[in-house]
Amino acid sequence: MDKKIEELTLLLMYLTSWEEDGFIADENDMPVKAKIKTSWKGYSFDAINKLMDEKYLYFSKYKNKTVSLTKEGEELAQKLVDKYLK
Repeated sequence: MDKKIEELTLLLMYLTSWEEDGFIADENDMPVKAKIKTSWKGYSFDAINKLMDEKYLYFSKYKNKTVSLTKEGEELAQKLVDKYLK
């Protein structure tokens, strides 16, 4: 059941996210300007912490009430759209 909660949390965060200008690390760990999907942290902190441990989310640098999806998080969320919504 915990895995489903994590998946559905990530899916909801993805579906309710918005894009902001920001920076991500490239393959050499250098900052690169990019559009970043950001979402409110209004979900279970246990699920959010687990998703962060799995590198699907990270804290937004300047907004303590939001998190951002990693590239891997976005890719998984897109697969979860197919799994749960199609």
